[in-house]
Amino acid sequence: MNFTEIAQNRQSCRSYAPEREVEQEKLERILASARLAPSACNGQPYQLTLCRGETAKRVAKATQGMGMNRFASDAPVLLVISEAPYCKTAALGAKVKNNDYRSIDIGIVAAYITAEACAQGLGSCILGWLDDAEIRKLCGLKGAVRLVITLGYAAEGDRLRTKKRKDMDELVRVVEDPVSEM
Repeated sequence: MNFTEIAQNRQSCRSYAPEREVEQEKLERILASARLAPSACNGQPYQLTLCRGETAKRVAKATQGMGMNRFASDAPVLLVISEAPYCKTAALGAKVKNNDYRSIDIGIVAAYITAEACAQGLGSCILGWLDDAEIRKLCGLKGAVRLVITLGYAAEGDRLRTKKRKDMDELVRVVEDPVSEM
């Protein structure tokens, strides 16, 4: 599958086949791709925590407040992305430029994880609705939990949905000559 095919086929899976375990080789490929994701100053200011079994069930429950993410309990694997300290150069750049590079880097690694999961024939869903304190306790984490990604095989009959996206002319603006100051 080339990248465009991955982008066309990857979707948020909300219906997993809980009885199908994810093969270790596929998880290793996903984590190897995550390791290669670009980050500010190559600092990788995050920790990836792979949860299976009872821990996965408990982490899933910590994403289900107010009736959200009920499907997460059926995913056999949950990948928790938490913050880790910046490297010195990225920390300096973030301060000088007043830019949150860590959040950008976490978004990039999440994209790599979900793209590789798709390439491996797995479903994934990025969850931002979560109980940070509970997941930190369950996983023994120091850094703030920013995302949880569910991973597993989509349930039989879970079909590719039509993607709803902005039209290209609404999304992309082309500037060829410098914009004059007003």
